[in-house]
Amino acid sequence: MSSQLDWRRVHDFWFPVDLSRSGIAAHWEMMAWWLHGGVQAELPPFAPLVHAARSGQLDHWRATPPGRLSLIIVLDQFPRSLFAGTPQAYSSDQDALGMAEEGFGNGHYDDLTSPYEKFFYLLPLVHAEGPDHGVRMKRVVAIAERALDEAPAALKPVWLFSLNQARTRFDIISRFGRFPHRNPVLGRPSTPQELTYLAKDDFVHTRSLPTSASSAISAIG
Repeated sequence: MSSQLDWRRVHDFWFPVDLSRSGIAAHWEMMAWWLHGGVQAELPPFAPLVHAARSGQLDHWRATPPGRLSLIIVLDQFPRSLFAGTPQAYSSDQDALGMAEEGFGNGHYDDLTSPYEKFFYLLPLVHAEGPDHGVRMKRVVAIAERALDEAPAALKPVWLFSLNQARTRFDIISRFGRFPHRNPVLGRPSTPQELTYLAKDDFVHTRSLPTSASSAISAIG
């Protein structure tokens, strides 16, 4: 794992197809693979990379924009599937956030060309709990609004869905200052308000993808 090109293994796995000329059905298919478990069965061989990233062995990936993005994916996305239901799922969130913030400062985020690369680059700002979480979420919502404005008309339902997810997460952080669904996993007591929220069993990260453009638009509602 010492090669400067090691990050390509992750990047090619996470972005296996070029969606730039694809219709909306292909975009929904990839979103489902990324966000709703399709990726989980293929992740176990990547587990050693998570441990290597957490110990700093992959820090050289930060030298290039796609390398940094690949490291962010290893620290932010891979643990959520590999260690689901355990504290390890969230234990590298702060490391991923630091990598992302550094890349905002040195231009790596701006150098990414794919909207999906930028989407996954932003997720540590969404996922990492902390005192500045609300400020970060507000920033993510603003970026998602711009992404929607810039999206081709045929693909706007995809980015409407993304914007709705960002706005919902912003609302949760504004209300609770954290993600209450993590409380049982992390051994945190829930407040009465959080218990009411948890009882509804309607969590943004488990919501189904829209089945049509009209339902994506109505979800913004």
